[in-house]
Amino acid sequence: MMDRTSLARKLITRRRNRKESNLMQGAILTKYAVPFSALSSSAPEKRKETDLAFVSFQLKEEIELRKQMNVSELNDLDEDTRVEIEGFRTGTYVRLEIHGVPYELVEHFDPCHPILVGGIGLGEENTGYMQVSLKRHRWHRKVLKTKDPIVVSIGWRRFQTTPVYAIEDRNGRHRMLKYTPEHMHCFAMFWGPLAPPKSGVLAVQSLSSNKVPFRITATGWVQEFNNTARIMKKIKLTGAPCKIFKKTALIKGMFTSDLEVARFEGAAIRTVSGIRGQVKKAAKIEPGDALRRKGEITEGIARCTFEDKVLMSDIVFMRAWVNVEVPTYCNLVTTSLQPRDQMWQGMRTTAELRKAHNIPIPHNKDSVYKGIERKVRKFNAIEVPRKLQPLLPFKSKPKDRPKGKKGSAVDMIPEIMNIGEKKIHGALQQLHLLKHEKTRKEKIKRGLQKKAHEAQKAKTDEITRKRQREDRRERYREEDKKKKRARK
Repeated sequence: MMDRTSLARKLITRRRNRKESNLMQGAILTKYAVPFSALSSSAPEKRKETDLAFVSFQLKEEIELRKQMNVSELNDLDEDTRVEIEGFRTGTYVRLEIHGVPYELVEHFDPCHPILVGGIGLGEENTGYMQVSLKRHRWHRKVLKTKDPIVVSIGWRRFQTTPVYAIEDRNGRHRMLKYTPEHMHCFAMFWGPLAPPKSGVLAVQSLSSNKVPFRITATGWVQEFNNTARIMKKIKLTGAPCKIFKKTALIKGMFTSDLEVARFEGAAIRTVSGIRGQVKKAAKIEPGDALRRKGEITEGIARCTFEDKVLMSDIVFMRAWVNVEVPTYCNLVTTSLQPRDQMWQGMRTTAELRKAHNIPIPHNKDSVYKGIERKVRKFNAIEVPRKLQPLLPFKSKPKDRPKGKKGSAVDMIPEIMNIGEKKIHGALQQLHLLKHEKTRKEKIKRGLQKKAHEAQKAKTDEITRKRQREDRRERYREEDKKKKRARK
């Protein structure tokens, strides 16, 4: 409890400070009137700069005088009264009482590792989607993959999340990227505690300190909190005709249900040969239709129209965009809740799990890059009726056609052989057959010998190449030694 003398002194000090602050504000306003009037007038630039410098110097002097007067007045007060008026000064030891602390923090507390105490704004207490401008660090060896976990440090928080990378197209669409670009920024959207815009972002993949490569994965800054931003991914749906009319066809294999067909009504489609079309609606398959008789799946068959008649061998495809869901995963880094010699372990990437459990990478034959070999299609010539040919212009009339060779009348007479001639003809056919078989076997044998010779030659060439490379290295070493000796 304070006595009456200290309380009276406290009241007198407050009144004096209030009066002096009012006088100081009036002096500042009066002094500000001179430079502003000088600025509005047609005085030279040097006079303006001199007036502004004079005002700033006077303000600094008055602020320093006020600070010394406050310190001298506060030094006369006792400690409790000074804390009530001034607050806690810099360098003062304070005692904080924090509720809801896990017992692991007290159990594994190490005085050698200080704890930073800070505060966050009201908007940072919520959790949501954040849109970040991110760039892979140029010293990091590998590119980052979408939905691979990374540890992000933003403001006071460190947490692990699974971002989805995207880039903005010219039409404003955010297109998903499977990997981050090499030397440019991209968008990254992830779920986590919100941070104010323009906050710095630092990302690492692992917190272990025994990693040889560079650990900083990416850097960036927070753009905005955007729960409505959508990231799209491009897909290509393919199908094949199952029934063809004049310029309409039923396409199967592109959709899985009639509901999907209704979702893509009016979408543009195209064949590999370049015929454009449009999805109309789901096809109605009657009970007596050929597709039902064959037992095929009739769900998801679409009725489509085209510019021209399509063939059964045509492949129909459609380019579409689908929404990509950003995972709502956020795992806070709790290094203070475990011993200091133990490394914090979060979610591992797919590559790390495969390496730990010795799981091979799945091989999909359809994903292997291979050359496309298409057979050259030969179409039948257009047959114009003879009655229509005289009506056509000369340019469109069929001409320059090779005439078919007709045999002579002698060649068309069948040859009648007797019994002896038939035997001789049969023996000659057998000899020709034996000759052809022998030639075929020799050709196969020569092919095998050629392959064995090429394999042996490749081995010899490899050995020769290695020997020549070693000889060159030895020669270069000797020449380098001679040059060094000559320099000395």
